[in-house]
Amino acid sequence: MEELDRRIVQLLARDGRLSYTDLGKATGLSTSAVHQRVRRLEERGVLRGYRAVVDHEAAGMPLTALISVTPVDPAAPDDIPDRLRHLTEIDSCFSVAGEESYVLEVRVGTPGDLELLLARVRAAANVTTRTTVVLSTPWEDRSPLAAGESAD
Repeated sequence: MEELDRRIVQLLARDGRLSYTDLGKATGLSTSAVHQRVRRLEERGVLRGYRAVVDHEAAGMPLTALISVTPVDPAAPDDIPDRLRHLTEIDSCFSVAGEESYVLEVRVGTPGDLELLLARVRAAANVTTRTTVVLSTPWEDRSPLAAGESAD
């Protein structure tokens, strides 16, 4: 990736609402040149979308947990992600190497909510679970392209 494209991605990773004019000022490119580069980055799949960053605590879901899941029957079809897709408390589903098949990142309001979610996960996907509760999150969603960048 060209250095200018990398810079545009870094800037948009920090603030996806930057205008083409602001991106141009930060990169030394014209507004139309930035627009073309952003469009090409989108077409190539480097930029896949723009989203709001939610403060989960303010939204009433302060508890984050990582749930490792292992099929009860290893010979069963590997359809765990499809079986769990309807559970809206699951933010991410990662296929992993190791003893477990998947690790789920979940957000819930209380420990009781987590307990209920674990029962729903086990029932929906016929899996065993191992859960890690997150105590704090010093940082997250850091793009490798933005490594070394300071947050102004």
